[in-house]
Amino acid sequence: MAKYVLFDTETTGNQEQDRIIQVGAMIVHSKDEIEVFDELCLAPVPISIEAMEVHNITPEHIADKGLYDETDFALKILQYNQKENYLIAHNISFDLSMLEKEGFQNNYTLIDTLRCAKHLLPESPNHRLQYLRYALELYQVEKAEAQKLNITIKAHDAIGDVLVMKLLLSKLVRLIQENFAGVNPMQKLAELTQTPVLMKTFKFGKYKDREIAEIVNADRGYIKWMRDNLDLDEDMQFTLDHYLASA
Repeated sequence: MAKYVLFDTETTGNQEQDRIIQVGAMIVHSKDEIEVFDELCLAPVPISIEAMEVHNITPEHIADKGLYDETDFALKILQYNQKENYLIAHNISFDLSMLEKEGFQNNYTLIDTLRCAKHLLPESPNHRLQYLRYALELYQVEKAEAQKLNITIKAHDAIGDVLVMKLLLSKLVRLIQENFAGVNPMQKLAELTQTPVLMKTFKFGKYKDREIAEIVNADRGYIKWMRDNLDLDEDMQFTLDHYLASA
């Protein structure tokens, strides 16, 4: 039976040199058997002030902890590292890159709940985990789920985010079942994870909430500048390339 590993990391920052200082995870073996991990670890680089501002983890919190390799999660994620099992995160490219800095080489089938939410909830103004927590009213059922799993919910805390992600994953599975009859929901989510999203509107910048196709025609120079100069995610790169090629 497939294992489902949902995880989230908190880190010393979001730059190339940064490393993991907290991992939260659930390994779902079955509906009634879920392993929970909530572990701090020491990193070989200092925590940036900007990162502390987000997750509230200070050097004192990790001073007496072992390195990531010494966590229980580090051993478990290796134990189930096979294609028939699923590794799941919200914006998985970031969290997986942090694991890779610790020497992890992935063999899991990947599911990115962020990209899947973009595919399945295209009208949502935002797809951040905490936004969807409230927009989809996940917060109304999270307390009971947290009590069942003995988890304390806090925003920007690894295990709290994993709990919200678990509820979001259930919502995405239901959307797959409603929109893609007869398919395996997890396999479809894995397929969507590998499929870039064609965005319809800008979520940021001076043209926020405007139709991208409209702006490509009205201000093509600005769109080309965006594509060449901004650090855009893969979906926005794909979108701008699509509209620039078709305009």
